This record gives sequence, C-alpha cells and structure tokens, in this order.
Amino acid sequence: MSEVSNVYILSDSLGETADQVAKAALSQFEADLFHIVRLPKVGSTVQLEQLVVAACGERCLFLYTLADPSLREEMRHIANKVDILAIDILGPCIEALALISGEVPAWEAGMIRKTDRGYFEKIEALEFAVKHDDGRGAEELDEAEIVLIGVSRTSKTPLSMYLAFKGYRVANVPLMSEVDPPPQLMEIDNRKIFGLISSPEMLAEIRGQRISDLGLYARRYADREAIEREVDNARALMRRIGCLIVKTEARAIEETAQEILRHLEASRGHA
Repeated sequence: MSEVSNVYILSDSLGETADQVAKAALSQFEADLFHIVRLPKVGSTVQLEQLVVAACGERCLFLYTLADPSLREEMRHIANKVDILAIDILGPCIEALALISGEVPAWEAGMIRKTDRGYFEKIEALEFAVKHDDGRGAEELDEAEIVLIGVSRTSKTPLSMYLAFKGYRVANVPLMSEVDPPPQLMEIDNRKIFGLISSPEMLAEIRGQRISDLGLYARRYADREAIEREVDNARALMRRIGCLIVKTEARAIEETAQEILRHLEASRGHA
C-alpha cells in the first residue's frame, strides 16, 4: 500500500467549503490513501506561517479558503518559499465574480453562514420534521409546508428528512386501516399534501424483511391481502382529500423529492 499523504484544510473560517471539495476529489481514489486535517480559524499571517511550516512534509497538499486578502497573499508567499503544493479554492472564484459583475467583494470570513438564510432554515426544518414524524404533532399540520401521507414503508420518514434538509417544514402522517386520520388533515390546503403510494408486492417484500421485530402484529403487517386493503383505503382517502399521489416504488428519495417540489412550486405560482 502507498504511503498515506496529508491533505491540510486551511481557512480563516471553519474550512467546510474546502473540506467538501477535498472529499469530492478524494472519492476518485482508493480509500485510506489520504488523511484530511483541518486547520480552521487562522487569524494572522504569523499564525498561518507557523501552521504551514509545522505541518508541511514531503507528501502533503494544502487546500485553502482564506477570505482575508493579506492571508491569501501570505499563503502564496509561504507556498513558494517552502516549495509546497497549495491550491486556493475560494480566491479565483471570487475574483472572477468580481470581474464579471464589476462589484467589490466583502472578503470577509464566514460570510456564507451570515448570508445563507437557508442554513438556519434547515436547522429549523429538521427540528420540525423530527417533531412531526409519524403522525406526531398533528394539531400543528397547518404549520407544515409539506405533509406526506401513506401506509407503512412508503418512505415517509426518509423523504421528510431529505426535504427538511432542503429547508422545508415537513410533517408525515401514517395511514392505517383501523385508525382514522387526524381531522386536521381534512382542514389544511390539499396542495401541500402528497400521498405516497407503492405496490402491495413491494410493500409485502419490504415488510417481510422486518416482521421479526413486530411480534403478533407481524402476520397481518406483511400479509399481501391485508396490504392490498391498506393501499386501496389509502388511495380512497387521497382521492377524497384531492392531493397529488406520488409513486415511491423503485425510485430514489431524491427523485421523489424533486417531483414533490416541482408540484409544490407550481401550486405556489398559481396561488
């Protein structure tokens, strides 16, 4: 096996951008060839030189996102002086944007978290999705931007979390034959309700893989005829509500999410 090389992430913020770039690049190589080391919150040229000189060796690469122009210039100087490989991830992109826009950039560290409202929306949305998973918090369904309904194992929870990570407040409600859905489901705007459907064959296969955890409920849970009745009842309720029905069978979560978001944005545009 080849000797492990170090990839150092230098930043005057947290280094998240360079870290993601590094991981995307390293995915093209065999595992364990490289070791990523973060060196965040670099605050001065003196600290920068100390970190680089202490870290550099024969087999290393520096990826840096330094917003401060003086730090970027110092990094270029150090790289030339000690003859190391160093790549400026942020600088050339900002300079190109300044060139085509004619605007002067802020050159301030950590701006992405200050300007990206989506960062805080994601945190709030994830908390909302957890609080309103599997039918919990039904009295607050009107606060959700997206409500997913469906029988067990139609990907309600993973889809909720995926959409929440994109900043949407999502609630999901399980549909069960012997249990009435929460009354709030019939009172909210049906344009934000999405019915998830999969075939009885697929549901029986998925449920059959986990029946050992369900005890006496297992036989009915994975029974084909019982599942068909569940799906029929679920479809009938979705038609009564008038919501969009989305097939989840043999589809990636991302693909299903895109279909939901396209319809959601279209409905908002015609509101």
